[in-house]
Amino acid sequence: MKKLVVIGAGMASGRLLDHLTREHASFEVTLFNAEPRGTYNRIMLSSVLAGEKNLDEIITHPASWYEARGITCRFGEKVIGIDPKGKTVFGEKGPVRYDKLVIATGSSSFIIPIEGCRLDGVIGYRDVEDTLCMIESAGKSVRDVVVIGGGVLGLEAAAGLRARGAHVTVLHNTSYLMNRQLDEVAAGFLRSAIEARGISVICGAKTQGILGDYGKVTAVEVEGISPIKADLVVMAAGIRPNVDLAKAAGLDKGRAIKVSASLQTSDPDIYALGECIEFQDQTFGLVAPIFEQAKVLSERLLGRNARFEIKKASTKLKVTGCDLFSAGDFDEDEGTESLVYTDPLNAQYRKVVLKENRVHGVVLYGDTRDGNWFFDLVQSKTDISSIRDTLLFGPAYQDLDLASADPQPAEQLRAIA
Repeated sequence: MKKLVVIGAGMASGRLLDHLTREHASFEVTLFNAEPRGTYNRIMLSSVLAGEKNLDEIITHPASWYEARGITCRFGEKVIGIDPKGKTVFGEKGPVRYDKLVIATGSSSFIIPIEGCRLDGVIGYRDVEDTLCMIESAGKSVRDVVVIGGGVLGLEAAAGLRARGAHVTVLHNTSYLMNRQLDEVAAGFLRSAIEARGISVICGAKTQGILGDYGKVTAVEVEGISPIKADLVVMAAGIRPNVDLAKAAGLDKGRAIKVSASLQTSDPDIYALGECIEFQDQTFGLVAPIFEQAKVLSERLLGRNARFEIKKASTKLKVTGCDLFSAGDFDEDEGTESLVYTDPLNAQYRKVVLKENRVHGVVLYGDTRDGNWFFDLVQSKTDISSIRDTLLFGPAYQDLDLASADPQPAEQLRAIA
């Protein structure tokens, strides 16, 4: 029986093992994970932080799942090296040989290298330990929290800590929140909703440093304003692929581990998937492409022909109770025109960007039920000339075949590998 070693038990490798074990693949599997547990739904960590769920409810692969499938689990054990020539992985508790190796080491929170970033009370927001640390802190002496980063993770951390009674300030370095997923108008609606929950938001904030006393954080310095008091600082300013193991093993890398369409690295017996890979100059942090990678890799390991392709993605998510959707390119230029509907009283917003009578991009805030239909129009490049006047109102007002089609499920925007 061939030996398969997998490094990392995130959602990417969890889905890979789902596929392989469903096929009753003839592999002797050893699974390493630096965290002391198997796969859980990382997307739901914000619900744990907010007190809406407990940790057990988000675990997708309990110990019994691995035991029933004969998978050897080495949880809470870091891998300290890979020897490609000897086909050996070295864990802290000893080596294991492999015929095929899968690297799924995911990514880590980016800690902004500013003065004070290593003080006690400065943490990232990435895994269960980070979440439990925030919960424990909120239950003790923490009263004032500064969250650096106004993306999805930052806003969810802010909402969760606010729900636990902390006074929270969000610092975002650009002029409006979630600038990669929303336009300025939709972001304005979102900001109003967040501030209505008692969370302070400062956009265009240039964080200069973190102040401390006796090694413990006390405040955050922001250019142009007085220091903001903080007992806890949460860094949610991006992620960085975990590539140190691959780099030390001599595998090709750019920003992340370079792979082919078969998810193969520069070593023919080593594969990689998830947030730690780079394919065609792109890295990945959304659910759909990473789960597609898992499916493709399972096919390759089973000896079948399959190739990973980059597809357009949409984002549909709920941030602190606010429904958001975006797809395609919704930035405007000389070659585009926009159809816009705004209802400030009910916090409803729709913007559809057209290019050559085709839907080029879309942003929805509030009512996102038609998101998949608009996403199909973006993907199919359907000529919408005949329905242009009613396009904003969605599929219920149209005669296009797409209105009755079963749409592709919208992507959830979260880093998950």
